[in-house]
Amino acid sequence: MNDILRLIGRECALFAGDIASNGAALSDTVSSSRFLVIGGAGSIGQAVTREIFRRNPRALHVVDISENNMVELVRDIRSTLGYGVGDFRTFAIDCGAREFSALMEAEAGYDFVLNLSALKHVRSEKDPFTLMRLIQVNILNTLSTLAVAQKMGARKYFCVSTDKATNPVNLMGASKRIMEMFLMRESLMLPISTARFANVAFSDGSLLHGFNQRIAKKQPIAAPYDVRRYFVTPQESGELCLMSCLLGGNRDIFFPKLSEALHLTRFSDIAVRYLETLGYTPQECASEDEARGRAAELIAKRRWPVYFFASDTAGEKDFEEFFTQSEILDMDRFDAIGVILNNADFNGARLDHFLAELKRIHAGPTWDKTDIVTLFNEVLPDFRHVDNGRYLDGRM
Repeated sequence: MNDILRLIGRECALFAGDIASNGAALSDTVSSSRFLVIGGAGSIGQAVTREIFRRNPRALHVVDISENNMVELVRDIRSTLGYGVGDFRTFAIDCGAREFSALMEAEAGYDFVLNLSALKHVRSEKDPFTLMRLIQVNILNTLSTLAVAQKMGARKYFCVSTDKATNPVNLMGASKRIMEMFLMRESLMLPISTARFANVAFSDGSLLHGFNQRIAKKQPIAAPYDVRRYFVTPQESGELCLMSCLLGGNRDIFFPKLSEALHLTRFSDIAVRYLETLGYTPQECASEDEARGRAAELIAKRRWPVYFFASDTAGEKDFEEFFTQSEILDMDRFDAIGVILNNADFNGARLDHFLAELKRIHAGPTWDKTDIVTLFNEVLPDFRHVDNGRYLDGRM
């Protein structure tokens, strides 16, 4: 973790004090409970799974559609934490498929269900087909797995959100905000909690993870110089989710206490620190073409081509935020974690309208993005979708 902290411009782990002061309560609850982790092979899901496993749960079952990532999760746990004493099993299945329903019928139920599955990329909203998949994963699968948790008598349901759900400007963030609204309604039937947090450094598919790929393939590194972001480490993401699940009250949203002055950092600055850590001097190039064309020449001299640019793609904020001015906060419960306190406040008519209209759109022979954006605006009247037609797939 120390290497990642240094790259993202921090010296200390965020939640070490809170984990230590609540360690006994966390361990006691985990060791006496059965857990189902959905989406457990993604970066956050793996981190959560490790945090649960290290505390010896009675049962820990992990579901994820990614067979290869699931294999790596098991190898990683066996190579670091060993075997534990509980029932640890993984299932390479889709939580929205018939196989998942059959698995749930075959099992004895779970005390805690944690849903870490998500489509998280703003680039996923450029076409209506991937966007519809984003809605399926981020909203509809949440509702279906919540119903399973209720049926099986779970004590708590946790579903990960995102800082981009706060005053969303992109459809990914808006989908998570709508998911939170559905969670508020379902909290009347089953206790729920969630977490909004920052970008997870070097998570699968992230720009920082892309740095690793570019180094392995001897390709230039590209990054915006004007986008500032908060980051947490993979381990911190797992700790925050586990704390919210086990210690959060019904409808609580946990978030990290990060300071704009101390913790925001630019992608270009991380790229420089990253290359210097590897023993390379960043060589800034004036264009993508120059960076590609000079890659072999510069790398041979221990100079790595970088292209830093002004961000102009859709759905980007200057920096992320974790809560709105209208939300009620508890900033005293933990040292490094803030809590948003929610009443069961939701507009049932809008939520029903969303599901009915989505069903109507889905039934059509094909889909138009405008219809989906209109539906989002109807459910979130304050949503201001920023779409200039330029997406990250148009960048190096």
